[in-house]
Amino acid sequence: MMKRIKGYLGLFIFIGITSYLFGCQPHKPAQEKLTEEAIPVKVMRVQLKDIAEVLEYTGGIKAYDEVYIYPKVSGKIIEKVKQEGSSIEKEEAILYIDRDEVGFKFERAPVVSSLSGVIGRIYVDIGQQVNPTIPVALVLNMDKVKINLEIPERYLARLSLGLTAEVMVDAYPQEVFLGKITTISPLLDSLTRSIPVEITVDNPKHLLNSGMFAKVRLLLQVYKDVPVILKEAIMGKEPDFYVYTVENKRAVLRKVSLGIRQGPYYQVRQGLEKDSLVVIMGQQRLREGVLVSAEE
Repeated sequence: MMKRIKGYLGLFIFIGITSYLFGCQPHKPAQEKLTEEAIPVKVMRVQLKDIAEVLEYTGGIKAYDEVYIYPKVSGKIIEKVKQEGSSIEKEEAILYIDRDEVGFKFERAPVVSSLSGVIGRIYVDIGQQVNPTIPVALVLNMDKVKINLEIPERYLARLSLGLTAEVMVDAYPQEVFLGKITTISPLLDSLTRSIPVEITVDNPKHLLNSGMFAKVRLLLQVYKDVPVILKEAIMGKEPDFYVYTVENKRAVLRKVSLGIRQGPYYQVRQGLEKDSLVVIMGQQRLREGVLVSAEE
């Protein structure tokens, strides 16, 4: 019995000593802070660009001068001297009329152009009877063309003679033709509350044809070398616009004041400087101060 008691006693002593020794060992601290993960974003640098405040409209192109040609006498068409698309000088013959009447013999009568330009249309054929009330041809002066627009009344104070207009047509998608406002009507349209305006464009190569559909941009004001950002960078609603910038690899939320827009770009009036890195993709995941991985 005594031996059994001594055995239990020795076991308890051994366990106590062991627990004491292991309890005195220093504990390894747990890794409480994990490595911070960078959020991937795409950025652009704030650029300095020329940006214009514009009005955009559509309209039809017309020759600067267009005149219908009428014969002076009645008779039958016997000869065409000119074809459609031919150049013609003022007082040059387009076609001839036989005005023979019973009992009389006349020289053939020419139908002449009253304008130098290009034959746009010939409306009659040989053998057709004509009289002074029927137009036989249309002559165009294509050295210049014009576009008539209706501009809303609220822009009247911004319009002036000589204001630059950029003209684009589908036939030449890479070309921009420059014109100017040459006429501003003094009479407002009472129904539409708009101002009739005429744009004139030089057309020395005759690339612009009467009847073409044109897109017109009136340049109200051009701002030189102003900071701009892409519209994809902008968050919020007017007047509270914000963007995320990247500074020292961290996201920084900045309030910005914006100006005019041209295409995908907005003018920055306040809040950003040239070469600032602005987030244009991935900002939905950002918050102030988070680590970011920026791809420019």
